[in-house]
Amino acid sequence: MIRVLIVEDDPAIAEAHRSYVDRLPGFEVAGVAHTGRDALAAAAKSQKDNDSVDLVLMDIGLPDMSGLAVAAALAGLRPRPDVIAVTSARDLAMVRAAVAHGVVLYLLKPFTFSAFREKLERYLEYRTALPAGEAAISQQEIDRAFGMLRTPDQRATSPKGIAPQTMEEVSRAVRAASQGVSAGEVGRVVGVSRVTAWRYLERLAEDGVVRRRTDYGRTGRPQVRYLWLH
Repeated sequence: MIRVLIVEDDPAIAEAHRSYVDRLPGFEVAGVAHTGRDALAAAAKSQKDNDSVDLVLMDIGLPDMSGLAVAAALAGLRPRPDVIAVTSARDLAMVRAAVAHGVVLYLLKPFTFSAFREKLERYLEYRTALPAGEAAISQQEIDRAFGMLRTPDQRATSPKGIAPQTMEEVSRAVRAASQGVSAGEVGRVVGVSRVTAWRYLERLAEDGVVRRRTDYGRTGRPQVRYLWLH
């Protein structure tokens, strides 16, 4: 079982990440921290209790210190936990800094449960590919393990008819509408048809990212609106 420490300053988002981890076989939540200092304390305590954290889902924009600084400090623990960066930062300098600090995967906000699951399942395959213990391993074993972390061709991982860029724009439109939004409204914002917007919204609903709400007006048919849950 891979023990996961969730580091996220927003309690609602942290709870969403907890629910995501709970849905994945092979993973369990070891704890939740809302600041960098709390994260370091939680990781150190788990190690002292001989129940070390294996993986940290690290928000980069923490209120007291950078998530990358936390990752650098965690590198001093033995065994050292792996880190997946969970952030909206897209600039190349940040990505390079994340790699330099030992981040194994980079997960961009906002994301669906499907994207989250794909990253963690890839990490699980990576861990499984490494032999147990401290024994030396061959180049072939190393290459195979690191190959598990590489993102395959997007066409192979995205559901049929779902474009990642469009999904991101639809997600952004729903997040911006605090009172919910209809498929037609999303279509106008994103620049796609109502039917296309509806298909993406339904995908988000199936992933548990948005909630459907039916509005009954005085005239006409009821209208379904979509609200961002996290």
